[in-house]
Amino acid sequence: MSDAATHFTTEALGEPAGPGRYVRIDSITSAEFVPGLTFRPVLGQRAMANFVSFEPGAQAPRHVHEEEQIVIVLDGEMTFDLDGDVRTMTKGDVAVIPAWVPHGAWTTDTSCLEVDVFCPPRKSLLNLAAQQASGKQADGEQADGQAGDA
Repeated sequence: MSDAATHFTTEALGEPAGPGRYVRIDSITSAEFVPGLTFRPVLGQRAMANFVSFEPGAQAPRHVHEEEQIVIVLDGEMTFDLDGDVRTMTKGDVAVIPAWVPHGAWTTDTSCLEVDVFCPPRKSLLNLAAQQASGKQADGEQADGQAGDA
C-alpha cells in the first residue's frame, strides 16, 4: 500500500473503543482556576483538548505536571515561559511541553484564545471542571457539555 492508502485505510484492525461524538465549545460550562483564565475541556479516551481563554492581565503561574502538553494559539497574544525560554506567542504559534517541564503564560493588555492538548488527560483540570459544574448545578444552572460530554 502507498503511504496515503495506509494513512486513510478503512480496514479496522480492532474494535471501536466507543461511539464518536460532536461537541460545541460554547455549550461547555467553563471552569476557572484563577480570575480571567477560563477552561473548556473536551475529553477523549486517551487525550484531552482544553479550550483556554486569557483575559487581559490573566496569568497561568509557572508550574509542572506529568501530562505532555501541546499549546496552540488560535487568536490574540500571550507571553509564554517554556523552562526559561520566554517568547510572545500569536495566532499559529505552537509550544510542545514534555512531562515535568516548567512553564507558565500570561497576557498584558491583550486577550488570547488557545487550545491545550494533553496526553493523558489532565486530571486536575477534569476535577476542577466537575467541582465547578456541581456548584453551578446547585445554583440552578445547567452544566450540559461539561468536559465535552455534549
